[in-house]
Amino acid sequence: MEEVRKVLEVVAALIFDEAGRVLATQCAPHKHGGGWEFPGGKIEPGEPAEAAVVREIREELSLAVEVGPLLHTVEWAYPAFHLRMHCYVCRLCGGELTLREHVAARWLTADELHSLDWLPADVDVLPWLAQYMKKLG
Repeated sequence: MEEVRKVLEVVAALIFDEAGRVLATQCAPHKHGGGWEFPGGKIEPGEPAEAAVVREIREELSLAVEVGPLLHTVEWAYPAFHLRMHCYVCRLCGGELTLREHVAARWLTADELHSLDWLPADVDVLPWLAQYMKKLG
């Protein structure tokens, strides 16, 4: 019989600046080994996913975002839990980037997407994101 893992529902923000670059954030070494990820976090019980995106980005980065379409949902089996990550396209609306939980941040062009050491679930987003960025031109 297969072990039933806890499902962790999270959101990730694919935040675009005016130049069409997307924001990547690096975890601290003690959290996920310092890998790179798209910022976001857990959806609170009863909270709409879009509201979770706005809240998490405000809390983690002090940024205001406008949430756009859902680009992709990642299903990823980690040893301790199953991750369901809803990835939303977002437009940067304001605020000043302040790293509250991350150690670094980079704005990436489509050509730079594969230049970072991404966390496994975030790697799954890259083909979708690259295709979306290609359409943006």
